[in-house]
Amino acid sequence: MGIEIREYEPGWPRLAVAVIVGLEEALPGVIRSAEHVGSTSVPGMAAKPVIDVMVAVDELDVVEKREGALETLGYRRVDVGMPERLFYRRVRDGELVVHLHVVTVESWATRNERLLRDHLLGNAEDRAAYGRLKRELAAAGHEADAYTRGKTALIQRMVDDARAARGLPRVDVWEG
Repeated sequence: MGIEIREYEPGWPRLAVAVIVGLEEALPGVIRSAEHVGSTSVPGMAAKPVIDVMVAVDELDVVEKREGALETLGYRRVDVGMPERLFYRRVRDGELVVHLHVVTVESWATRNERLLRDHLLGNAEDRAAYGRLKRELAAAGHEADAYTRGKTALIQRMVDDARAARGLPRVDVWEG
């Protein structure tokens, strides 16, 4: 199954808010910050129809101990090899609908997903280039891993720009 890229849908932010509210209800007192990240969080950006949400918690093991609450909402943890992060997928009716990234409060301010989103919000030229690249990779029939790797060089450059603008050191965007 290939990658599906859709034009921006104005309802995506409302879906993200509903996801965040559900997570906060399932994990009361655990989530310190939560934001909609990824391409669906950038108005006008073409994207896979998957809502990415990142939440910050004090300690990852608190979430691990309460995974049953996430499972009742349809979340399943996936080991994607990213250090200092828990990653969950939520599937509904056989379709992936949410990626949940759980990170620590300590790392929140320097998370590349947040920095990339903010960069794209403020840079129309990069937003357009990123949208074109995603469409090209999807049209070429690239599947998940090849699609992601095909975006890496552009994402790295944009994240490098975002980090430099904030005085942060360069880090690889390819975690693991």
